[in-house]
Amino acid sequence: KKVLIRCDVNVPLDGKTITDDTRIRSSMPTIEYLVSKGAIVSVCSHLGRPKDGPEDKFSLAPCAARMTELLGKEVKLAPDCIGDEVAALVNGAAEGDVIMLENTRFYKEETKNEPEFVEKLAAPFDLFVNDAFGTAHRAHASTEGVTKFLSPAVSGFLLAKELEYLDGAISNGEKPMAAIVGGSKVSSKITVLDALLEK
Repeated sequence: KKVLIRCDVNVPLDGKTITDDTRIRSSMPTIEYLVSKGAIVSVCSHLGRPKDGPEDKFSLAPCAARMTELLGKEVKLAPDCIGDEVAALVNGAAEGDVIMLENTRFYKEETKNEPEFVEKLAAPFDLFVNDAFGTAHRAHASTEGVTKFLSPAVSGFLLAKELEYLDGAISNGEKPMAAIVGGSKVSSKITVLDALLEK
């Protein structure tokens, strides 16, 4: 099976050097499992906030290199995240191969969840795994849109673990409860905070 997996490898960089690979390491159990089952695994993610299309400083090349080291086998970096070259790379891959698609945010259609872009992103694949807890709340092409074109669409081990922890804390935590919520954009946390208030 050709699997599209949405990971969160939005890691901090100093130039082209990854300064903290925690997010990449967190994705590895699901990727390793899929590889062990003979899947052709294609990882998609965003990195940073590119403004007007591809920018070299936001390439996922350093992430593919680090994932290669962690996996102990080559993770090929695709030249794009959509298009004929990507389809050829995926269709020509062997069971157990891992490909990293280039930064999905090189296209403004990613954050706008535009159906034509979504269809192109999903086209080469048989199923979808979401393992990006940090971006699961966003209705973007690579998180929500692809689920309309790929079935089954399932959670990976990291996403399932994070949801289990969150559910346990909310359902079984002592009341009153305090929540410490972080992130770069407060506006994206308002809905979550409102939902927590009800608990």
